[in-house]
Amino acid sequence: MTARPIPTISVQPDDFDAAAESRKLTNGRKDVGALVSFVGLCRDEAGALAALELEHYPGMAEAEMQRIAEIAMDRFSLLGLTAIHRFGRIEAGAQIVLVLAAAPHRQAAFDGANFVMDFLKTSAPFWKKAHGKDGHSGAWVEAKDADDSARDRWLTE
Repeated sequence: MTARPIPTISVQPDDFDAAAESRKLTNGRKDVGALVSFVGLCRDEAGALAALELEHYPGMAEAEMQRIAEIAMDRFSLLGLTAIHRFGRIEAGAQIVLVLAAAPHRQAAFDGANFVMDFLKTSAPFWKKAHGKDGHSGAWVEAKDADDSARDRWLTE
């Protein structure tokens, strides 16, 4: 019996190359039938936002991402998973997060990627502070009920 692959997790200040990460996950694999990728970007909030400042709890953020990834691997029988989350100042339009889910079939890959993102948004210790184009720094961004609802749907399925 083949051992389950270990998910690739990274919390980093530097940008990532989604295409290169996809190739790394699938290179030489003939068992992967679907690869779903999600890239989260920093939106400008109708022109008002210059950047987000992302902070994390070092060590704990990686451990929680690993825990979430392991659950997704098992629950959706994924063949591979990559999750990268950036921290630091992220300018509007820049990449923040990458989730890649590889599976034999598309639904498992879609579900695995959705599951990981829903739990990353609500369970991983990351905090965002808005920096306006007017030069003012806003308060830390509050959690959204919609994110909790998206996560909670997985608890009943």
